Amino acid sequence: MARLSEWYGRLLDGLVFVACLLLLVMTVMIGADVVSRNVGGGGVAVSNELSEDILYLMTLLVAPWLLRQGQHIRVDIVLRALPVRVAWALEWAGDIVGFLCCIYFVWYGLVITRASYSAGSINIKTLVTPEWWTLAPLPVGFALLGIEFIFRMYRLSTTEIGLRDDAVSAA
Repeated sequence: MARLSEWYGRLLDGLVFVACLLLLVMTVMIGADVVSRNVGGGGVAVSNELSEDILYLMTLLVAPWLLRQGQHIRVDIVLRALPVRVAWALEWAGDIVGFLCCIYFVWYGLVITRASYSAGSINIKTLVTPEWWTLAPLPVGFALLGIEFIFRMYRLSTTEIGLRDDAVSAA
């Protein structure tokens, strides 16, 4: 399991790298849009729409890595104030609920993506694209989050009862 976790961590590192490249592309595109508008070129017509899509995709790519690093949104001040066994049980409860939510969003993402594909739905903005292109990353992103929750539960099961230090950004 440790080897799988290490491999998965490298996969998440690769996805973060892709998200960083997307951020670079978005930054250059917005910069080009601003420069173009200021020199009378009219701007880059698709920059707003592509920026929205890139932010959405970046969020899905980076979320599992943030969860693994303990840099996701987490308020653990209450856990630190509770007895160790209670806090440990709540860690389990949080991971189980998180995993179940991921399963739901994978299922829901698949259902809406398939429905959009079957219906031939399209997004009509500046670009005209099939709607399922936007929906398809959702189940993938939540599947990756679900896998990370499994690894979190594994790490929690193999350590002493107590607060986890591997999943918090500030101790």
